[in-house]
Amino acid sequence: MGKTIVEKIFSSHSEKDVKEGDIVLAKIDFLMAQDGTAPLVIKSFENLQMEKIFNPNKVVFVIDHNSPSPNESVSSLHKLMRDFAKKYGIEIFEVGEGICHILITEKGKVKPGDLVLGADSHTPTYGVLNCVAVGVGSTDLAIAMATGFLWFKVPKTIKIEVKGRKPTGIFGKDIGLYMVKNLTGQGAIYKSVEIKGETIKEISMDERFTICNLTTEIGAKCGIMEFDEKTKEYLEKRGIKDYEIVFPDKDAVYEKEVILDISNLNPQVSKPHSVDNVCDISEVEGIEINQGFIGTCTNGRVSDFEVAAKILKGKKIKKGVRLICTPGSREIFLECLKKGYIEILIESGACVTNSGCGPCVGTHQGIPSDGEVVISTANRNFKGRMGNPNAFIYLASPATVAASCIEGKITDPRRYL
Repeated sequence: MGKTIVEKIFSSHSEKDVKEGDIVLAKIDFLMAQDGTAPLVIKSFENLQMEKIFNPNKVVFVIDHNSPSPNESVSSLHKLMRDFAKKYGIEIFEVGEGICHILITEKGKVKPGDLVLGADSHTPTYGVLNCVAVGVGSTDLAIAMATGFLWFKVPKTIKIEVKGRKPTGIFGKDIGLYMVKNLTGQGAIYKSVEIKGETIKEISMDERFTICNLTTEIGAKCGIMEFDEKTKEYLEKRGIKDYEIVFPDKDAVYEKEVILDISNLNPQVSKPHSVDNVCDISEVEGIEINQGFIGTCTNGRVSDFEVAAKILKGKKIKKGVRLICTPGSREIFLECLKKGYIEILIESGACVTNSGCGPCVGTHQGIPSDGEVVISTANRNFKGRMGNPNAFIYLASPATVAASCIEGKITDPRRYL
């Protein structure tokens, strides 16, 4: 009987022939914690009374959730991270460098065949690179940081095949939201999700990252895409050549197989207050908005700002509407500057902030007021997600957000493309 990708990676990392349901002690290739979780990781590590990190070169801290610090309390946590990183010789990405889930792949920290842990729920984003990337709690990360190993139950696998030529006005975010709609928020709890198909081969790496990021919203333990030439080009650009490509066996056993045909897909919008509350844009078109947000680990990449700039060029954001734009990393910010996208956004009336999680976290930037409506490119729209449980958050593609900010209401972006 053949193996899925996740079964192969757990087999290689436990040096055992394992299948779904097996309990394994697996070797970890890379670990990450951000400023919302790293202080708890540090506390757990100290409670374990460990004297050293198993391999300082395989651990990274990222200051991105509250970046720059909004108050004295957060500043003390950032100092705790900096002091710990200095003491143990681990790398720390500082204020303004970007969002963890963009930086980790951008900086070449993970590669095909790896087993990666992150103290953040959207760690499965890295699965675009044909690896197993799992979000874990702070205590688990501390144990792995000290020992280099962690216990797992090998998950079952759901295979998702995406087929059909992508229509005009449809982007990775629309495909990702359509996936969440079909599988629901609990459709893949503690499952590995293998995503493949003719559509996936055609779309960009940026769009693939968006889709893998949203596997968290169906409850997946990890989301994995098959390796192809685009994956290879992405890795070569970052100087990564030594890696182990992993394909599923032809006779691999899946819990179920899902086919998503996007040939006739319309722009998708997730309605408050659940990510899987997804509909065609026609159902919500015309709802007045107060704020738009383009950014996050889901849609804070160069191509996201490219399409927004194309729509906004020569136009103005409707009076009374705010548009906040947050590039996902310093590298992305600089690229958008060079290509003129930032200038277009600012001239349209948008507010461009430093690279980081920004309004998505709801701690210090872009917090909406009671009753306000936000259309965002983020991955979550739960009550209070952006800092106010009395606001209403809709999720959509950068194109939909940009078009909506011009008209002051949820708008089909296809009329601007």
